[in-house]
Amino acid sequence: MGLVSASSSITVSAQPQQTLEAIADYSSIRPRILSSHYRDYAVIEGGTGEGTVAQWTLQATQKRSRNVRAVVTVSNSVVTERDANSTLVTTWTVTPAGSGSEVTQRTSWQGAGGVTGIFEGIFAPLGLKKIQAEVLENLRRELA
Repeated sequence: MGLVSASSSITVSAQPQQTLEAIADYSSIRPRILSSHYRDYAVIEGGTGEGTVAQWTLQATQKRSRNVRAVVTVSNSVVTERDANSTLVTTWTVTPAGSGSEVTQRTSWQGAGGVTGIFEGIFAPLGLKKIQAEVLENLRRELA
């Protein structure tokens, strides 16, 4: 099993602190920026920042879905979502960029072994980057 990951970045007009707060708002902002690939989204505990637990189903392709139960930690300029059901980890990193912020969303997990793992390592990141790009664009519009 190898590590599979996908990463996408976008620049937004909001200041880093405002951007970080928006990313960590799982109650009101997160549901508005998720793409149609996410369904059954719910906040289980908290709702803002550290200690939040949220769950959803990520429908990556017509045949592939993943039930995620994300436990959230926040450290400086990084929001981390660790899936309690798997090795999936998503980080949202916010850095200053001119008069706004750069947001990088990175998702990684331990992939399958063998031939399945080879295909997963090639194709899963490509599909996930498309999903990330849509979510990040929705975030940019939310912060405009």
